[in-house]
Amino acid sequence: MVTRVAAIWRHPIKAHGFEALERVHLAEGTTLPWDRRWAVAHEAAAPEADGRGWAPCANFSRGAKAPQLMAISATSDLEAGKVTLRHPERGELTFDPDADAGAFLEWVRPLMPEGRAQSAAVVRAPDQGMTDSDFASISIINLASGADLGAQLGQDLSPLRWRANIHLDGLEPWAERGWVGRILRIGGAELELREEITRCRATTANPETGARDADTLGALKALGHQEFGLYGVVTRGGQIAVGDAAEVI
Repeated sequence: MVTRVAAIWRHPIKAHGFEALERVHLAEGTTLPWDRRWAVAHEAAAPEADGRGWAPCANFSRGAKAPQLMAISATSDLEAGKVTLRHPERGELTFDPDADAGAFLEWVRPLMPEGRAQSAAVVRAPDQGMTDSDFASISIINLASGADLGAQLGQDLSPLRWRANIHLDGLEPWAERGWVGRILRIGGAELELREEITRCRATTANPETGARDADTLGALKALGHQEFGLYGVVTRGGQIAVGDAAEVI
């Protein structure tokens, strides 16, 4: 079976919505265009999480602490500079994250648990997206590994739990665990596979409902690790599209 790109996703606002793409151009040394372009700093964030540069995820509102955020979907309008967010309990909001943070913070407030640091500001890193890694990365998962993990749990696991940019199909389960240090070639682009992704409680939440309903971390630990997927760095730019063949070299 040929390994192919099954889906491409971006997340315009870190931990606040996923958006499907059919094709995209990857540029060397950058994230997927508009991926994690913004992040939502909470009221206990460190001073450096102000948008002047990259900051660790602990400074931002995220699904690990607020599972209802996992049920947000998104659509981006790059020309207008606006993002539309949708949630089954909050309806729809279209706004400019650079100019209309107040409208967003009011919209998202009911999704934040009591007793947690509340969302306080929308920030944008000038040089790279607010990825979980401290380098400009693109995240990649193997759908067969997700299916295998779901079989262990006795339930279907949506791939959206993992918030990955590129979903690959046509592989053996867990084949990707030996890929660190290799190159993934898709279409005209190449990505150096740099690190495995250590997972957090965000993956326990259902991306349709925002409810925690799967012990994904327990299932991973039963396999002897807490990793699922890889961070890649674009080393050669080019266009990629759903259906493209993917090759590890």
